[in-house]
Amino acid sequence: MDQVDTKISKFLSYVLRHQPESIGLVLDSEGWADIGTLIKCAANHGKRLNYAIIEKIVDANDKKRFAISVDQKRIRAVQGHSTQKVDIRYQEKTPPEILYHGTATRFLDSIFKQGLVAGTRHYVHLSAEKSTAIKVGQRHGKVIILQIDIQLMHEQGFKFYQADNDVWLTKTVPVKYISVI
Repeated sequence: MDQVDTKISKFLSYVLRHQPESIGLVLDSEGWADIGTLIKCAANHGKRLNYAIIEKIVDANDKKRFAISVDQKRIRAVQGHSTQKVDIRYQEKTPPEILYHGTATRFLDSIFKQGLVAGTRHYVHLSAEKSTAIKVGQRHGKVIILQIDIQLMHEQGFKFYQADNDVWLTKTVPVKYISVI
């Protein structure tokens, strides 16, 4: 993606994950917004969008952060929401034995005191691939990869979900399941 596309992608992340009301947009409980309404609301706030641009961003986003509905009329962020108006009903899934979480070394003290917590988001995000965890962690500073004993968590009743972009989701990861790679 070029710089313009990156700015649009960040704008879409902001309004579809965190602050739809900042442009007067309303999301349903599953996070869907009408694309026509999104285009109008964005225009009213100085952002020029059209369906082709939105489709390009959805298709080009390497993290597959967005989805367009089957009828091509709605868009949503597939995970990562902080707005309390969205509560996507993910299907519970059996996770792989190990998942990873990429973070920055400066967060380790906090993590080993309280575990991984969702913070302002609805879920803790985990990945099945170390390489994905590394990319995520690099956004926050000097990267460190945490390995999560998912099998034990799952056996002890923790629930896991998988978003459309293959990100694994859970409400929290207690310290006893976390190790540093």
